[in-house]
Amino acid sequence: MKGEAKRKTSVSKTLFRFVTQAVSLAQKRCAASPTAVSDPAGNGFAAWKHVTLHFLRINMDATYREIVDWASEMDRVCGLLQLARSAFPAPSTLWRSFERAPMRVWRQLLRRSAARCDPGDHSALDATFFDRQVASSHYVTRSDRHIRTLKATALVDTESCAVLDVHCSAHWPHDTQVGHRVALRNTAEIESLAGDKGYDDQSLRDALRANGVRPLIRHRLFAHYDHAHDARLDSGLYGQRWMIETAFSAIKCRYGSAVRPRAWYREFRELALTAAVYNLEPSLTQ
Repeated sequence: MKGEAKRKTSVSKTLFRFVTQAVSLAQKRCAASPTAVSDPAGNGFAAWKHVTLHFLRINMDATYREIVDWASEMDRVCGLLQLARSAFPAPSTLWRSFERAPMRVWRQLLRRSAARCDPGDHSALDATFFDRQVASSHYVTRSDRHIRTLKATALVDTESCAVLDVHCSAHWPHDTQVGHRVALRNTAEIESLAGDKGYDDQSLRDALRANGVRPLIRHRLFAHYDHAHDARLDSGLYGQRWMIETAFSAIKCRYGSAVRPRAWYREFRELALTAAVYNLEPSLTQ
């Protein structure tokens, strides 16, 4: 019995530390543009409270109704959110705030969460897939949902294993197309970038070098000089690409390999939010 009580106390403290970090991130982000999340008319709850509850929803793997019920029963969480037990937003209000907030809000929160992991200068780029067939077969047929998986391309710091950026698509674009977009909007934070042969594009290499980033991308072997190019790669840095597979595996084991929202744009936002929650969790056990 004592062991069980100690375990519950440890879980409670970890959850409280997570909510504390989520509140800090949400307040700093929403101070710049609160109406991006909260009601534009100025009615209802502060934007940072909505964002914190969304962080907690992903962390606890809960529905909108469940997270409102659970959070309202946690006295310390109520204190952090500055809400009385009977003053929490309705599940539909929380759903509308997630519907209202654009992808840029969640991407900015993702970057802020990655900064807390003290990332290094080297990163890796790769893609994985998430199932979107969680909804009932009746809904899938009625909505003519023929795309069964989402492609998520992530930029991961190889030192801390933190997700720096994520790009989502339902149409599976080629890696070189996504690589340009993800890599070039993060050149200020990295000094070198590793990628497999799927990102072999000379224009991407040239763009990275022009922005002061060293590309570590293997060439497709069409001629003898391609072997020479690959032989000059820094094998130590290139070999750290396995860290991105570790990040993908941890996210899928902890939060699942499927996305729950029905609309594609909400699925994209939830993947970015999930990556931000993943970034916060390692610091809770330190």
